[in-house]
Amino acid sequence: MKRRTFLTGIAAGAGATAVAAPALAQGQPSVKWRMATSWPKSLDTMYGSAVAMCQRISELTEGKFEVMPFAGGEIVGATQVFDATKNKTVECSHTLTSFFTGKNPAYAFDGGIAFGTNARQQNAWYYYGGGKALIQELFGKENMVSFPCGNTGVQMGGWYRKEIKGLEDLQGLKMRIAGLGGRILSKLGVVPQQIPPGDIYPSLERGTIDAAEWIGPYDDEKLGFNKVAKYYYTPGWWEGSAQITTLANKEAFDALPPLYKVAFETAATEQNLMMLANYDTKNPEALRRLLGAGIELRAFPQPVMEAVYKATTETFAEVAASNAEFKKIYEPWKTFLNESNAWMRVADYRLDSFRFAAPKWP
Repeated sequence: MKRRTFLTGIAAGAGATAVAAPALAQGQPSVKWRMATSWPKSLDTMYGSAVAMCQRISELTEGKFEVMPFAGGEIVGATQVFDATKNKTVECSHTLTSFFTGKNPAYAFDGGIAFGTNARQQNAWYYYGGGKALIQELFGKENMVSFPCGNTGVQMGGWYRKEIKGLEDLQGLKMRIAGLGGRILSKLGVVPQQIPPGDIYPSLERGTIDAAEWIGPYDDEKLGFNKVAKYYYTPGWWEGSAQITTLANKEAFDALPPLYKVAFETAATEQNLMMLANYDTKNPEALRRLLGAGIELRAFPQPVMEAVYKATTETFAEVAASNAEFKKIYEPWKTFLNESNAWMRVADYRLDSFRFAAPKWP
């Protein structure tokens, strides 16, 4: 009986404590931010993830810290969000920092790099492999702090108006591709074009470009690329995964109360998990629909893959020789990736190779 009385007292005390506990945001100031994204509203995965992050920030601060998301073009253009955040035109943005490798090729390590980390490896490198300090230092020089807030996983190799049977088919090919992938492909005769998401479809339709890469089946179907290009290639080797990033103006972020800083980073980290899960659920269904609609799925020929891998290593060596910030990240990143790949060959690769080739579950 004494034990029962004791436990009852604990329960009663816990209940009283819960009732009496003050609201976390009680006494905190009301803060309103604007988030400029690089995405059209039609992309419910990408833009929807930005919306969900903003809602979560509000929930965690009991409505005191509100961040309003805006689609690309509503405040600034999709590829102008970097400068808008740096200059405090907006307090934060939601983007793929690989878009801005023309400013500094080192940003590719944040967004995604050719033949680089998959989504799991990217998280491991960033959170525990020394990546976070390097990336924060990189964006800190531009008056910003960065937070991973999503990942698409391995992407597709894009849409083509004609088949890619060999290296000769790359000569003179006008392709929409962002980041260092375009610089690598230019070594093989491709003419890279950086075009915002909303302009890709009309460019393909008019024949201004011959090919375009975006993300994967679900988003590509949303943007209608299958209506203007027949051949769909795999894999998107130029990004082992594409990490989405929230950039925040450093002065604005530093001025936030500690609770709001925690809420912002927590909401970003949550979406870093949720976006990938969303894509991994929706892409298989979308690919089935695209195949049913008559698109032709192709894999890049082995000689093409070998040639672009060689061009990739040459390009990175050239960039490291001319850009100290790229080299500072590239050297430890290579060591991490080689060790991670060695481990994954032991476990993941062997299991995945078997089960992907195994019969369907009965």
